[in-house]
Amino acid sequence: MKSKVIYVCQSCGYQAPKWMGRCPQCGKWDTFVEEIVRPSSSSEPMKGKKGGSPVPLSHIEVNDEHRILTGIGEFDRVLGGGIMPASVVLVGGEPGIGKSTLFLQVLNHLSTQGRQVLYVSGEESPNQIRLRAKRLNAVSDNLFVVFETMYELIENTIKEMAPEVVVIDSIQTMHLGELPSAPGSVGQIRETGGRFARVSKTLGIPIFLIGHVTKEGAIAGPKILEHLVDAVLYFESPKDQPFRVLRGIKNRYGPTNEIAVFEMTGEGIREVTNPSELFMGQRIQNTPGSVVVPCMEGSRPLLVEIQSLVTPTNFGMPRRAAIGLDPNRLALLVAVLEKKMGMPLGEQDIFVNAAGGLKIVETAVDLGVVTAIASSFYERPVPREMAVFGEVGLAGEVRGVMQGDVRIQEAIRMGFNACVCPSRLQVHKVPDASFRILKVEEVRKALKKILGLKR
Repeated sequence: MKSKVIYVCQSCGYQAPKWMGRCPQCGKWDTFVEEIVRPSSSSEPMKGKKGGSPVPLSHIEVNDEHRILTGIGEFDRVLGGGIMPASVVLVGGEPGIGKSTLFLQVLNHLSTQGRQVLYVSGEESPNQIRLRAKRLNAVSDNLFVVFETMYELIENTIKEMAPEVVVIDSIQTMHLGELPSAPGSVGQIRETGGRFARVSKTLGIPIFLIGHVTKEGAIAGPKILEHLVDAVLYFESPKDQPFRVLRGIKNRYGPTNEIAVFEMTGEGIREVTNPSELFMGQRIQNTPGSVVVPCMEGSRPLLVEIQSLVTPTNFGMPRRAAIGLDPNRLALLVAVLEKKMGMPLGEQDIFVNAAGGLKIVETAVDLGVVTAIASSFYERPVPREMAVFGEVGLAGEVRGVMQGDVRIQEAIRMGFNACVCPSRLQVHKVPDASFRILKVEEVRKALKKILGLKR
């Protein structure tokens, strides 16, 4: 049989017999690339061959596999307590954000424990990696480096060396010799990613696949690549901020939406063990429009400052802008304040910001947002050492949230002496008897207690 030409969407993997301007599956424009498909050498069915025999789940013996601790606590936290043996982790991030630097430091920590580790680079030569490793003080005899892009040769190296951890930098540069398409195409990424996963499961070696991201912020390549791996991590960098956030999107062996905070320095990436202090380090006390909210990122509590600015609009249509928060949620909360509190916000521009560049998606910050807006509108500052959290409903009620004890304990640890929270919140033991817990049922009562409003 002869080879045939197909056109593959580089965004979602949709295949078409002819070139198309717009992908009918994902709707992206100008993403089709020509690829040559060669038929399999054997078209006969596999007669007489059997696959693996099914085994009752109750008969399978479980070996307690211990996770590999890297020595970088923030990195181990995102993975769920360390590197799981025989796991495949996909890590995405923008160019220059520090992915290669982070994993060079991770491998160096592992090598200092006496573990042999392998760093496979398809972008930098060994000399370039050596210069960067010297700057990071990450030079070790147990850290092996190789420049290679052909999958077959990398697989042979892994089998011969049998390292304890492997990093592939990056998956977009790898290619199979048997596929005619160029490196970085959908076919190459899908096939090399799947084969690296099979090698990891067969040999019991954890493999990290570093991937580039598209303009939209998604990992380049087919979505199936994220389904093949055990964990997906995104390396994020808020604009004009020196810190980096490593966020877990998928994790088969640990919690999702866990984050790790790092700071980029001249000597590499340094872990931030107290993110609450980082996000609140520049807070100005007794300023209207500022309130502190204990929010949860995975299993970690963080104190984040919510800022609001309410000012008369100069146009016919008032602006509603949110940075780090859901703008649709902001419009909902403004409507609640207008309806339930009678606040005349129809001619006011409202700007809300989560200080520090952190993106917050949970609804527990609702009460903090409405408090910040009311504080800015009435020019009344929130008490200096008071934290606020709770979900706000359309009827103006304050609804309960999860892990209230953890949020309160974080506020106590950071020196706060009071917290306004939902009335139905189950608070068990508070370690500080002088800490005041003010429970509220609706927004009106909450603003009375926080700002001293009489209406």
